[in-house]
Amino acid sequence: MTPAQGGFRGWFAERKGVWSRLRFTSLRLRLVVVFGAVALTAAVSASGIAYWLNREAVLTRTQDAVLRDFQQVMQSEAGVLPERPTQDELQRAAGQMANSSQRFSVLLIAGNADGETVSGSSGGLSGFTLEDVPESLRKAVNEEQEVNSANKYAYHLYWQRIVEDDTPYLVAGTKVIGGGPTGYMLKSLEPEAKDLNSLAWSLGIATGLALIGSALLAQAAATTVLKPVHRLGVAARRLGEGKLDTRLRVSGTDELADLSRTFNNAAEALEKRLADMAARDDASRRFVADMSHELRTPLTAITAVTEVLEEELEAETGSMDPMIEPAVRLVVSETRRLNDLVENLMEVTRFDAGTARLVLDDVDVADQITACIDARAWLDAVDLDAERGIHAQLDPRRLDVIMANLIGNALKHGGSPVRVSVRASDAEGGEGAQVVIAVRDHGPGIPEDVLPHVFDRFYKASASRPRSEGSGLGLSIALENAHIHGGEITAANSPEGGAVFTLYLPRDASALTEEAEENKGAAEKGEA
Repeated sequence: MTPAQGGFRGWFAERKGVWSRLRFTSLRLRLVVVFGAVALTAAVSASGIAYWLNREAVLTRTQDAVLRDFQQVMQSEAGVLPERPTQDELQRAAGQMANSSQRFSVLLIAGNADGETVSGSSGGLSGFTLEDVPESLRKAVNEEQEVNSANKYAYHLYWQRIVEDDTPYLVAGTKVIGGGPTGYMLKSLEPEAKDLNSLAWSLGIATGLALIGSALLAQAAATTVLKPVHRLGVAARRLGEGKLDTRLRVSGTDELADLSRTFNNAAEALEKRLADMAARDDASRRFVADMSHELRTPLTAITAVTEVLEEELEAETGSMDPMIEPAVRLVVSETRRLNDLVENLMEVTRFDAGTARLVLDDVDVADQITACIDARAWLDAVDLDAERGIHAQLDPRRLDVIMANLIGNALKHGGSPVRVSVRASDAEGGEGAQVVIAVRDHGPGIPEDVLPHVFDRFYKASASRPRSEGSGLGLSIALENAHIHGGEITAANSPEGGAVFTLYLPRDASALTEEAEENKGAAEKGEA
């Protein structure tokens, strides 16, 4: 592997670890988001209410002070002017009014002795003018109202807030009661606007700090709550990996502590139940193995006797009584069947106990299958399509058992002729090279509901026929022998009719044997 490849794989592993942590902490992220959303909503609501209340308080206080001061100077300065003042008198009075404590601009408007409209502004000719006053405000100020018990004055003080060049202003106007000039006032609210902007920034910073604080608080709370959940997840994974002695440390009396106790109780019950099942399974295997071994001794004697009886049956002397000949043939047949059953049971117990081992040899697959067919006198019923020269590292005895079961099953339950084909699935010596052996008959095929169970032990396709000539273990033993080689057997129905059993075996099973020996040595060392 090149350094570039190593660096890329390291980067990919690091990114994978980050994403796995993100997936694990999704609940943590949701808690942080919820805490943040609640804190943000509360902070924004509180800040908005505080800003609105302070804004109204500041503007109302400033506005009331300015209007009150304007009203006072209108009475004290503009109220003493003659009914027909000159422009100089208006200008002087406007300047005096503007020097009040609130420092606002003043515009006075009146009619002089010649009947002309004159005005005086505290800012001079380029200062505060009538065009700066909204028309709606001018109309309200100059509108004379009816004087009655509810309204004592014909004219009132009116005000309005305006914005010019992004600067807020307060504009107010009134008429001197009893005749006199009309006065307008313009007050800049920029200082108050700056104060309110500073308040808004302060509330925004406070909101941000509240959000950060809530996120930190949520992180701390999530860590406290999720740490036991994380430990529970790790323990569950260890339990799923078969480490049944996994237990959680229990502390406290809260719901998480109850969950840990429940997990420990469940793990303890599971460990005990699996130990009981393993003990019963071991006892069952020992029973079958012991029974098979015990049956071999009497079967050996019975087999010897049946061989003698079979020789008598085949002899031409006619010494066998015709009345007992059927019984003798039945005894011979059932003795053979029982002997096969005992041998199969012993083979099954070896697989279950894990003691079955491969004895590998370099074999020509075609020669091996030919020898299997010839030994059982199936040459006339089997059509072999196999090229010589396809070699593989296999156990010859176990390959013979597999082929004998597959071909025998095809001859017994299928229809002749049975065709056996052999091919190599990859170049010899290549990684993943296999030998593929297909056994096809010309019978009715296998029912669809039976196909998933053809390799089950003692499986009967029909409950009304519990007895068969075979032991019910042949296909199961064939599959186990394929598995021990690292291969597989599949069963299917051919589109042309009949059943097809396909055997897949590796060209070289030596690596599998070495791995099995290493695992066995490691297990023995662990037990020691």
